[in-house]
Amino acid sequence: MTGRTVRLGLLGAADIAVRRILPTVSRAPGITLTAVASRDPERVRTLAAAYGADALPDYRAVLADPRVDAVYVPVPAALHADWVRAALEAGKHVLAEKPLTTDPRTTAELVALAEKSGLVLRENYLFVHHPQHRAVLDLIARGAVGEVRAVSAAFTIPPRPPADIRYRADLGGGALLDVGVYPLRAAQLLLGPALRVAGAVLRTDPARGVDVGGAAMLCRDADGAIAHLTFGMEHRYTSRYEVLGSTGRLLLDHAFTPPPDHRPVLLLEGPDGVRRHELEPYDQCLGGVEAFARAVGAGEATGDTTGDPTGRTGGGTTGGTTDDPTGDEAGTSGAISTRQAELTADIQRQAQYAVGGDAR
Repeated sequence: MTGRTVRLGLLGAADIAVRRILPTVSRAPGITLTAVASRDPERVRTLAAAYGADALPDYRAVLADPRVDAVYVPVPAALHADWVRAALEAGKHVLAEKPLTTDPRTTAELVALAEKSGLVLRENYLFVHHPQHRAVLDLIARGAVGEVRAVSAAFTIPPRPPADIRYRADLGGGALLDVGVYPLRAAQLLLGPALRVAGAVLRTDPARGVDVGGAAMLCRDADGAIAHLTFGMEHRYTSRYEVLGSTGRLLLDHAFTPPPDHRPVLLLEGPDGVRRHELEPYDQCLGGVEAFARAVGAGEATGDTTGDPTGRTGGGTTGGTTDDPTGDEAGTSGAISTRQAELTADIQRQAQYAVGGDAR
């Protein structure tokens, strides 16, 4: 469907859809909202009227609509697998909120289904599209910090309202699946997918039965580089990472959710002191939506970029290799999503082992 506008259907009027994705779709080239469905009929009518889309009675009606080319799935994490599978089986391309599923085997199955069907399946990590991460990788590649020894990444947010779905275990809530996946994806971006979980802890709220904070340590066995990840949802807001090398250190604040008008500043500490690298603002939400529309418009499948998660050593089915980690293969391939799910499950197992459980 090269050259055509991607006609998008919405499955669920979640806050992120209403607040960020739909306004972005309305101004992104090559994509338009065509149909919406939600459990709240009034909200559906309001959204349909606001964006010139059709209000349909349920999700199945959206999937059955021949005018819909692709769907956006922002339902709770525990429901992702069923609706992503249903969408792929209906022949629709899919942009799904993270995590793609709560189980690595299911993630791998859906990635394989998308590839077999020639459909785009993207996990909606917006931060990987921001050029600030390319700037970080370029500095590292030029030896600005020497040999990379460690990465430290943190994403934490203040407590949510008591009824927030993040506090519901049955809907796939918890800090790890909501915010912990960001520093985990950053670790893959900076160190590659060949990481193993060396240890992890999760702090569980006994009244709610979900983790509200935690930490994990990962190791790249080839050279001993480590990644230390911190995450939580009862903390001061923090969104940053640091790369520590043999001769220098690089720090990036506002790493995961910078506003569109934010001017990134990379702080590079080395033998000659501290240097500031100031970058231009960038709307990563618009970048992510445009990347999805381009992939669908080009007829690209999910792909299997098995090397660097930035796509630098790729060679998969979504356009081959690229030197641009902020492009369409910016950590969005099926292989990276599958590895992300495996590492997330390993963190959960290691955390269980840390409190006397079985880590198998």
